[in-house]
Amino acid sequence: MDLMEKIYDAGIVPVVVIENEEDAVDTARALLAGGITFMEITFRTACAAEAIAKVAKNVPEMTVGAGTILNVRQAESAVAAGAQFIVSPGFDEDTVIWCQERGIPVCPGCVTPTEIMRAIHCGLTVVKFFPANIYGGMKAIKALSGVFGGIRFLPTGGVNAENLGDFAAEKCIVAIGGSWVCTKADIREHNYEKITELSREAVEKIHAARVHS
Repeated sequence: MDLMEKIYDAGIVPVVVIENEEDAVDTARALLAGGITFMEITFRTACAAEAIAKVAKNVPEMTVGAGTILNVRQAESAVAAGAQFIVSPGFDEDTVIWCQERGIPVCPGCVTPTEIMRAIHCGLTVVKFFPANIYGGMKAIKALSGVFGGIRFLPTGGVNAENLGDFAAEKCIVAIGGSWVCTKADIREHNYEKITELSREAVEKIHAARVHS
């Protein structure tokens, strides 16, 4: 089973912003306790690479990747730290090719037909849809899926506990992205029990939505 199929089985890939690398391991364990086996640590903070390295070393059950990757240099740093997949907010062909040449799963952001066609040209079958709430949400994804039937989407931005079921029920959605299960504030304040509870609720809602779809 390839990594994208494992992401589908997981159903959710939290977007995690680590401001202090010492919080990374406990955050990963809190997500795992709630049934979440993937996490995307964003490169928005100076300690992102160190946080990825700590999770990769200390929480092997967690599949950790890097998000907000804008260029090849950041991808190199993330992979060197232990990132097992790369997520970008937009489509950067150099980064996509760099990852593919090394067998690293990559999920670039694509919200227009032109961007999706560029992704298909590169051989991709999964793209990020960000920010989902700004670019039309599930209505837009359904329209795009009708044209690009071989593409599945990872929606992020505006996806939350209230609407994740609407996304998860659709076959063209590979998984849900979002930060509500582990907000910066909850990580900073070490509210790990809350993170576990929100994670468990999200996983249950996703599974229920898929069963009834």
